[in-house]
Amino acid sequence: MMNTLAPKVEKVVFHAKTAWKALNGVFAVYKPPMVTYLNARDTIILRLCEDLNSMRVRPPIKHVRIEGDTTRKMKVLVHPSYADHPLVVGPRYQPKDFKLICANYLSKDMSGLMVCGINDGTSWAHKLKDSKSPTSYRVKGLLGQATDTYFITGKIVEKSTYKYIKRSAIDKICASMQSAHQRKMFELCGVNMQSQAAYELAVQGPVRPVDTNIPMIYNIKCIDFTSPEFTLEIVCINENDMYLKTLIHDLGIQLHSVATCTQIQCFRYGLFHLNLALLKKHWELQNICNNIEQCNAIINEDSSLLNQDNPILTERGK
Repeated sequence: MMNTLAPKVEKVVFHAKTAWKALNGVFAVYKPPMVTYLNARDTIILRLCEDLNSMRVRPPIKHVRIEGDTTRKMKVLVHPSYADHPLVVGPRYQPKDFKLICANYLSKDMSGLMVCGINDGTSWAHKLKDSKSPTSYRVKGLLGQATDTYFITGKIVEKSTYKYIKRSAIDKICASMQSAHQRKMFELCGVNMQSQAAYELAVQGPVRPVDTNIPMIYNIKCIDFTSPEFTLEIVCINENDMYLKTLIHDLGIQLHSVATCTQIQCFRYGLFHLNLALLKKHWELQNICNNIEQCNAIINEDSSLLNQDNPILTERGK
C-alpha cells in the first residue's frame, strides 16, 4: 500500500510575490493512472495560478493626469491605471508565466512518483535526467489472457490456462532475466564477468549504458503471487511503459501461458521515494512550496546524485 505522507504546513505565505519567489526548485507529485503528463502539468499550473491570484498581488500602477488651464495653476490627479487593471489585462499570474517539466516521464498508463522542476528548478530537472538514475517500479500482471496492447485496457486476443503456474516458476524466470541483463552489461563493456576488471567496474556503482535506447534491468523479483495475479518489483534504466508491458507478456510466454500487464507504478526515482509525492488533492501552492524545500534538502544532502562521472558502458578502448 502506498505510504504517502500528508503535506507539512510549515510556513504560511500571504503575499503572492513572496510565494512566486519560492516556486523555484524540484518537487514530487503522485500522477494517477489514466492521466497524461500534460494533463497533470496543466492541472498543477492552473491550481498554482488560482492560489497566487487569490493572495495579495501587486496593485495596478498609477496613472498621472494633469488637468486645467495651462495659463493657470493646474491639477495633478493620480489614480490606478486601467491599462494595468486585472479586469482589463487579466489575472496577475497566468499559465504562460510558468516553466514546468518532469525529470522522469510517466505515460498515461503509468502512475506513481513524478519528479518535476518548476521555473528555475527546470535546470535541476534536466540534471536529474542526465544523471541516469535507476527507477523502481511495481508492475502487476494477470495470467491467462493477452491483449493487443499488452495492457489490461486493450482488446483480449488470446486466453490460456494458468492454474498449473507456481510462484517458484516465476521466481526462476525473473532470476534468469536479471542474470541475462547483467551479462549483457559486461559484454557491452567488453569484459568477462569473472574477471578482475568486471569486479572493479561493478564496485564503482551501477553500470549505465551510454545509449539511452538500451533498457537495462538491475533487479527484478516477484513480491506477490495470488493466482492469477502477480506483482513484480523492477529496478531499471532507459525503460518505457511499452518495455515493461512487453516484459510481462514475455514472462507469460516463458511460463507456457499468456499474461497481460494491469498496473505500472513508479515508487522510487534516484533518491526520491513515493512517500514524498503529493496526491492530486494536495496539488496546492502551500503544499508544493513545502515539498520543494524537502526535495531540495535531499539533493543538497547527496550531491553525487548529479555527478556526471558515474560509470557508464563504453566500448573497449574509449
